[in-house]
Amino acid sequence: MKKVQLITITPEDLNQPIFDYIDKKFDELKLHLQPQQQTKYLTRLEVCELLNVSLVTLHTWNKNGKLKAYGIGGRVLYLQEDIDNAIIKL
Repeated sequence: MKKVQLITITPEDLNQPIFDYIDKKFDELKLHLQPQQQTKYLTRLEVCELLNVSLVTLHTWNKNGKLKAYGIGGRVLYLQEDIDNAIIKL
């Protein structure tokens, strides 16, 4: 069995490697716990106002697959990200 003798080590010197290890692990953990962006949904009327189109046009785009609608509790909602991606730069 090995013996370790700590003669000239101060308590601060003894604790420093432990604190460094804890800081390193804490920093690694913070990278995994970054807050995710919250998903924003828009109603049909909000999308119509944003794109300056009628409800009929919005319904047609939904049927043709240009926009994807989500139904939640009898409501029709659209993802803000899908609307932003559907707008094509000319």
